[in-house]
Amino acid sequence: MSPDVRSDLDAIPSYVPGATVPGAVKLASNETTAGPLPSVAAAIVDAAAGVNRYPDITAGALVSRLAEFLGIPSRNITAGCGSVALCQQLVQAVCAPGDEVLHGWRSFEAYPIIARIAHAVPVPVPNRADGTLDLEAIADAVTDRTRLIFVCTPNNPTGPAVSHAELTAFLDRVPERVTVALDEAYYEYLRSDDPVDGVAESMARPNVVALRTFSKAYGLAGLRVGYLTGPADLITSVGKMVVPFSVSSLAQAAGIACLDAGDELRARTDAVVAERTRVRDALIDLGHAVPESQANFVWLPLGDAAAEFDSHCRGHLVVTRCFAGHGVRVTIGDPVENDRLLDAARAFVTGT
Repeated sequence: MSPDVRSDLDAIPSYVPGATVPGAVKLASNETTAGPLPSVAAAIVDAAAGVNRYPDITAGALVSRLAEFLGIPSRNITAGCGSVALCQQLVQAVCAPGDEVLHGWRSFEAYPIIARIAHAVPVPVPNRADGTLDLEAIADAVTDRTRLIFVCTPNNPTGPAVSHAELTAFLDRVPERVTVALDEAYYEYLRSDDPVDGVAESMARPNVVALRTFSKAYGLAGLRVGYLTGPADLITSVGKMVVPFSVSSLAQAAGIACLDAGDELRARTDAVVAERTRVRDALIDLGHAVPESQANFVWLPLGDAAAEFDSHCRGHLVVTRCFAGHGVRVTIGDPVENDRLLDAARAFVTGT
């Protein structure tokens, strides 16, 4: 006989990471092509000398620097092992078994997984045809069992961002007993005319939190560090769900160094945004209905042809992220990597 485990585990899908193929360009995981900023890499090297000691369990120095950087009190911030870990802590903090977690779909694929892990019930709400979150439909879907709503903006994997006007109308409809989590993993790539600032929203409303990460724009995907802002009482509850010492000393030192980078980061994100525009325009010229992305990736809504396109790209040594039956997400890499993708896309259209 085997030890007993939860009877519902077979119904919980595993998270599917972007694939890595030797010799291929990897445009599947929304990573940055360049490594960490030079000043950040130096901070990591310095911190490595102290890895024989446990890290600060509260990430106090990082939280203090974040408070200074964001202009909010330290009590309104907690750090975690990437923003996805904080998403899971948030579900555990606000949901009892059977409570509902609302989210757009498609959106970040971890939402339904972490909801089920916490014995909560994920409730996906279809996106609009253009890939944008349907906030009106999400608000309509709130029930007495709803405890948490994830709003991913810019939305992964489709790319569009919610406007401030849309978010305000949405938040005005959501009962204050329901927590709204603004997942802003791609915030640094946002170039919107009416942008949402989740940190500001999390300080202005009693039921809103914001999640950000150092994994994307800052290039620290391999170190795992992110942060959550919001009402102090909720921050305390989320902090109780943390796995002790999960934010390593290297990650804490790197996060602090990232916040000191300033102009270096803006130059990098500006370069990605310029490439984002170039790649999207080229794909549109090839006949693809690519939504306007505010992240570091673009979305091709290929439907039933998604798997075929993904396989074709792999044949051209370009790895994309396929959501079979829905579409393909392509990370914006450097110009050479992006040209490889566009060459593959042209060959797909011409059947070569």
